[in-house]
Order: sequence, then structure tokens, then C-alpha cells
Amino acid sequence: MKDEIVIKGAKEHNLKNINIKLPKDKLVVITGLSGSGKSSLAFDTIYAEGQRRYVESLSSYARQFLGIMEKPNVESIEGLSPAISIDQKTTSKNPRSTVGTVTEIYDYIRLLYARIGVPYCPNCGKKIEKQTLDQIVDIIMEHKEGTKIQILAPVIRSKKGEYTKLLESLQKEGFVRVRIDGDMYELTDDITLDRNKKHSIDIVVDRLVIKEEIRNRLAESVETAMAHANHLVKVDFVGEGEKLFSGNYACPDCNISFEELTPRMFSFNNPMGACPECMGIGYLMRIDEDLIIPDKNKTLYDGVKAFGSSSMKRGDTMAKMYFESIAKYYRVDIKKTIKKLPRDFLDKILYGTGDEEIDFEYTSTTGTRKFTSPFEGVIPTLDRRYRETKSEGMRRFYEMYMSESACRTCHGARLKKEVLSVRVGDKNINELTDMPIHKIKEFLANLQLTKKEKMIAELIFRELNMRLQFLIDVGLEYLTLSRSSGTLSGGEAQRIRLATQIGSGLSGVLYILDEPSIGLHQRDNDKLLETLKKLRDLGNTLIVVEHDEDTMYAADQIVDIGPGAGVHGGNVVAQRNSRRNKISNGFRYRTIFEWQEKNWRSENEKKKYSRKMH
Repeated sequence: MKDEIVIKGAKEHNLKNINIKLPKDKLVVITGLSGSGKSSLAFDTIYAEGQRRYVESLSSYARQFLGIMEKPNVESIEGLSPAISIDQKTTSKNPRSTVGTVTEIYDYIRLLYARIGVPYCPNCGKKIEKQTLDQIVDIIMEHKEGTKIQILAPVIRSKKGEYTKLLESLQKEGFVRVRIDGDMYELTDDITLDRNKKHSIDIVVDRLVIKEEIRNRLAESVETAMAHANHLVKVDFVGEGEKLFSGNYACPDCNISFEELTPRMFSFNNPMGACPECMGIGYLMRIDEDLIIPDKNKTLYDGVKAFGSSSMKRGDTMAKMYFESIAKYYRVDIKKTIKKLPRDFLDKILYGTGDEEIDFEYTSTTGTRKFTSPFEGVIPTLDRRYRETKSEGMRRFYEMYMSESACRTCHGARLKKEVLSVRVGDKNINELTDMPIHKIKEFLANLQLTKKEKMIAELIFRELNMRLQFLIDVGLEYLTLSRSSGTLSGGEAQRIRLATQIGSGLSGVLYILDEPSIGLHQRDNDKLLETLKKLRDLGNTLIVVEHDEDTMYAADQIVDIGPGAGVHGGNVVAQRNSRRNKISNGFRYRTIFEWQEKNWRSENEKKKYSRKMH
């Protein structure tokens, strides 16, 4: 009993009161016609009951967040292990989810870059060294004499908490003011922070006016700020903006400072690392010129969509006034088809006239209005309307003329330019994750590192190599870690989760898989089967719903559900340990009567099925 899963009275969906015993710590393949009840037995009965029992083992507090799970239609299941389902449902459609984040390999790559990455100046490309106290003071003193400045110590940067004790200790140290989330507070005030929100706290170390005699005092204030903020100091040049200086890294020529490298700096899901324009998504929805002008054989009067041109022929409109006034200003015949118009004139229509002012004249029933101003442009106007509208209907309307385009700031890399200037070897983190998985493994294996770097990154390399190899073993070496998880096929997503489970190293678990060979080329099938065997050899039970012949040959036991589909299925037609190299193609039908003859509904059905097969 301890070595078996015993199922009695399974009636879920079309199952016909099945009684069956499945061996544990083995690879079991459930096969049969589509609709015969394979998934009803594997997923809707065995997995559903395993999940339900797990949820019931939790506290009542935890269960209220998971909801009530219905008991499957089965009398009893004994010997059930904790169950994990790996089906064909694609992974998250979230645009922030990638192959790297799903497999958690990207987390180790972020850690690698934070520990042994070398920063270079994003402007001049020079290797960035740590800034000294004297260099920071010299840069501040270069500003115009009389400039008011505040020396700030950024002790907390975008972290959750109340920080009551921190504020008390700062007051005891003699500090008077702090800036919290952009607002100034006296430390003697009653300051209450929401512990569930992220806060930024800057100590106001000193307030100065730049002149030569403050150099010594400035140096002391900068040193005090750096001592409290992990070698960081923020200088607020009143009326000019702020600048962050780091005692860790800075370019002496471009005055660009870097803070201490941390893993979250390399995350496009964190404000510290995400590109400020696309917020880490890598692309933006923008008005598409080809969607605005789908037919260039028409004139501007009826060819420019979503800008009122459809009503131009019915009378005077603002759009018609704009187009005709601009055409008159640049002396262009607006009655020509769009493809015959000068490109520079069409650019003025689509993207605006910049600072160049145009004389406009608009006549309506209320009279004639004349004014002079630049023209914003069709595309900028629609972009602005899309951002400003509160109507969901109008948003959907404008989205009809929009398409995804790579972010102009990060060019699809998702990260800030400062983060992309940090390199390991000769590649930044985006260039590395854009490589196929097998190329990443080769690159990491051939890295030339110092003895110190090898010692720091030894454990990271070990984990990376192991997880990358798991993906190669399931035939996914062609994927890139930067690929969006929403673009994966069902088979790819399933094999990714399979590789992740192997990496977890769990044993004593019941894995239920839904046709893992789907979408896999035959030459890679052996890799997949070796992966399944490896998962089994760790001490796990695998129940695989499958039609693939090679998977059946590799199984320890085969269960045939049928004999037909729908109401004609739901019976255990055959169950037997696999006889490798002795089972012919179509074995289920030619050896069916010598294997198992129970669970047939009637002798007539048996004869009918026999005639159908032979």
C-alpha cells in the first residue's frame, strides 16, 4: 500500500467508477483516445484531490485566501503524495515576465553583475573608479558663487517601514531636519509613516551658500553624509535640481556618479533599474503612421484617419482648416494624393511645425477666427488625447491607430543607461540575456576572471550552469532569457516549468504532466525523456498523459483509458508494466485481451470494439 496510489470509485466527468492502483516512484503513462477520460483521471481526480488535501492541511487563516476547493467525484484515494501539475497552459501574459524571470535564472545573473560587474561611463565609455571626498567637494565648488545648497544623506531609499527608531536615533545624534518623500520635517515633529508603503528619507546635514571660505565645512558635511548613507551624498542645488555623488564609483571626466552596485539595480521590475520612459517594459504604445494613413492614394481630406478628415468633405472642420493653412504657408497643392506630397510637408502635418508659426483662419457659422501659432501635428495631438482622456471608449478608439514600438530611450533593453554600462566580460546584462541559452553557458564558461572574482562568483556560476543545463536538457537551448513569456508555445512553457522543478531538487512529489512532448522535434525527444527519468530517479512519481510512442516505451507502466471517447470512454481498457522493445506500434489494440479484460461494460461492447479494431 505504501508503494501504490489506490483509487476507488472514480466517477469524475465520463469516468465509469474506475478502481485502479498506480505505482509510486515510477514513470506512469496514461494514454487513450482524445476525450476518453485521461485528463479526467490524472488532473481532475488525482491532482485535484491532492491539492484539496494540501489546502485543508493549512490554517483557517491561510485557507480564506485560497478559497474552497471542491472534492472530486471519487470514493477514496490512498497513498497520495503532494501533487504538482505541469500542464500546457502558457505562462504569464504579463509583459514584465520573461523566460529569465520565470526560471529565476535572471535573479542569479543580476547577482552576478552586482558582485563582479565593472561599471563604465555611459557617455565616454571609460572605466569608472571610486570618487574621493576631495573630488566631490571640487565638483560642488565649481558651481556659481552664491548658489544655495543642501547637503543630504539618503539613508533610506524606496523601502517599506515606519522607521520610528531611526528617526529617534537621528534626533539624538543632533540632526534637526529630515526630508521624507520630498517633504521637509523637523525631527521634533510627530512623524508617522505607513509601514506598508515605500519611503525615501534624507537627513539634512547642512545648508550652505557656495563661496571659497566654506570648503572645509563643506568637506566635513559631505563626509558626515557619506558616513550615514553608505558612501552616498545628495546635494540639492536650490533652484537647479539635485545631484547624487558616490564614494564608490564616478567618472572623473563626465561627473557621472554611480551608487554601490546591488541586484535590484539590474531589475527592470524595480524603479532603481527600470528605464524611466517605458518603466521597464521595453516598448511603448505609439500612434502608427501607417495606421493613420492606410491608403496613400487618397488626399489629406479623406486619407488621414482619427483626426476628423472623414468629415472634411461635409463642410468646414478644424482639421481642414489646419491642413489648408499649412499647405498655403508651404505653397503645396493639398489636392494631390498623399504619396505625391513632398515628404518634408507630410512630416509637418504628421509631427508638427515645431517653433515655426502658421497663420490659421477658421470660418464657421459664428464668424471668422484668425490666429497664429505652431501646429502640434496629427500624431502628437492623438498621443496627447490618448494620455489625457478619461473615457475608456476613446482610449480604445485611439488604440486602433497605435502599435508597439521599441522604447526610444532604452531601445527595448528595459533598463537605465547607467545599468547597461555595467559589464561582465565584454557584455552588459541585456546583451547577455539576448543570447541563446547554450551561448550564455559557453560565454560564462570562457570568462576570464581574476582570482578574487572567481572566488566571489563561484557559487553563482554553479547555480547558473546547473539551471541553464536543465533548459538545454529539455530541448530549449534556442530560447533567450529576454524573451517575453507570453510569446511561448504551450509545449515550451510546460518544459520550462519541468526544468524549474528539476532544479528544485524535490523528492517524494507526485508530478502530473500533460503531453510534455508536444511541439518538440523528434531529435529532442530523448532529451525530454532523460529529464523525466531524472525527475523520477530523484524519488518522485510521474503521471504523464501522453500519445507519444517513445514516451510509452520509456514508461515503467502504461494505463489505457477508453475504449472510445466521451460516453464511450471512461474505462481502464488495459494496465501493464511496459515491456521495452517488445511492444509493437498499436500495442493497445493487438494485445488488449491478454492484458486486462475487466471494467468492460458488456460482452456486446467488447465484441463491437473487437470488430472495430480488427
